[in-house]
Amino acid sequence: MSSLRAAIERFATHGEIEHNHEARAAFLEFRGELTRGSIRAAEKIDGRWVVNTWIKQGILLGFRLGQLAELSAGLSFVDKDTFPARQFSVADRIRVVPGGSSVRTGAYIAPSVICMPPMFINVGAYVDEGTMIDSHALVGSCAQIGKRVHLSAAAQIGGVLEPINAAPVIIEDDVLIGGNCGVYEGTLVRARAVLGAGTILTRSTPVYDLPRNQVYRASPESPLEVPENAVVVPGSRAVTKNSAGHWGISLYTPVIVKYRDDKTDRGIELEEWLR
Repeated sequence: MSSLRAAIERFATHGEIEHNHEARAAFLEFRGELTRGSIRAAEKIDGRWVVNTWIKQGILLGFRLGQLAELSAGLSFVDKDTFPARQFSVADRIRVVPGGSSVRTGAYIAPSVICMPPMFINVGAYVDEGTMIDSHALVGSCAQIGKRVHLSAAAQIGGVLEPINAAPVIIEDDVLIGGNCGVYEGTLVRARAVLGAGTILTRSTPVYDLPRNQVYRASPESPLEVPENAVVVPGSRAVTKNSAGHWGISLYTPVIVKYRDDKTDRGIELEEWLR
């Protein structure tokens, strides 16, 4: 992909690009590779997640090149013509249940993924095999979703395009994201973790680990990270500064209450039947 990368990086720095046919041709090749999963916004190399900044440059280039157009994909849309809604066939081996879902071209969806209506997957996202995306769930731009993940109803996985060197949200294999959860700002959820319904994770959110007596925080160099097998639920912590103690105020905080065990696994066995 070195020649494609060089072309994207070159055109991304051009000032007037809207009617450049060579740039559009390079972008369309780039978009096709994204859709096929040949390239991705972040990848795990030697156990460490690495951000591919040129992928974000290519996506932003597509927005600059795009012109508003009427797009038909079962419903009526008006959007940049460089990012139409994807059309699926039986050969893709992806279940897209009727009911208003949309996936932008430039998102990779692996065979055996299940999309329940209505849900949305944005450009640059990577969704791996066996994952279920439930109703009203969102997978944001460049988010990386592993194998056999369940994004429950109304779960929100944040996207990131700028700054281009910022890490996207990454959900590793076999993670269960409960209903109404929100994972944002480059948070990394390690394999087999479970987020209880309503859990919110951001860069500024500390996570309190009761079994290990630790507190996890993001740093300027690294995102917030949820450990493997952690079971996280919404909690609260008392605030004592100023008048908060007198008023009895508490602030939301996610809490790791245990690590995944046989009882936890039995509680989510239903997932296999749904697939």
